[in-house]
Amino acid sequence: MSIKTYIIDAFTTEIFKGNQAAVCLLENALDEKTMLSIAKEFGFSETAFILKKDIDTFSIRYFSPVQEIPLCGHATIASSKALFTEYVNLSKITFHTHFGDTLEINQKGDRIEMKFPLHDTEPSQYNEEIKDALGINEILNSRYNSFHNMLLLEIEGSEKLRNLKPDFSILRNIKTSISGVLVTAKSENENIDYEYRYFFPWSGADEDPVTGGVQSFLAKYWSKKLKKRKMKAFQSSERTGKMEVEILDDSVAIESNAVIFTSGIMNLK
Repeated sequence: MSIKTYIIDAFTTEIFKGNQAAVCLLENALDEKTMLSIAKEFGFSETAFILKKDIDTFSIRYFSPVQEIPLCGHATIASSKALFTEYVNLSKITFHTHFGDTLEINQKGDRIEMKFPLHDTEPSQYNEEIKDALGINEILNSRYNSFHNMLLLEIEGSEKLRNLKPDFSILRNIKTSISGVLVTAKSENENIDYEYRYFFPWSGADEDPVTGGVQSFLAKYWSKKLKKRKMKAFQSSERTGKMEVEILDDSVAIESNAVIFTSGIMNLK
């Protein structure tokens, strides 16, 4: 079996920046064991598997090297870039995820807009061991999102956020039921509204270079705090990434770029 594949840097206009995702354009469905094996082989935080259903409608599934992920922003925008490249007359895409979400994608010049569902957060306790291993001194707010199974921790100051140096050797050995921890702060840059970093050593990788899926609850969180519907977000990881978000009636629009690093054919025997 031959599969057309792409490796794409998402949420950036430059290669070697943003977040890498592998995209597999399938002609026939694959079993979960094979998809997980492919994701492990690529080794990126997520690999997306796309199956065409209609002219502009596709199913999409996301796998980390460890498990299936319900929703992934950077793999979605990477998949959109691959499909807009493959189908030059395509300008809109509808993705159906394995977990029941419908994602509307629009090509807007050299940028791509994704509409993701909005999810709520609820007040939550946090594990002191995790806080200490992340290198956080003080937490302003702690929330939990059940859809992504993520803990959101707000801290004071985006410079402190950028300078966090988590001890992953400790984090990996902390027993927890959560998938990961999203640490966020109001930006000290006047051109950015909020910044964030995402750590998930329990379910895929130590740190995600840039994640867009979290905007399904993070954008809503900051919209309430900042009293703004349109915002600019920045992921202050080593590779960095940026996007614009807008809160709509029942969804969040996420707009950014993606750059193709390479494409080719994978042969499964």
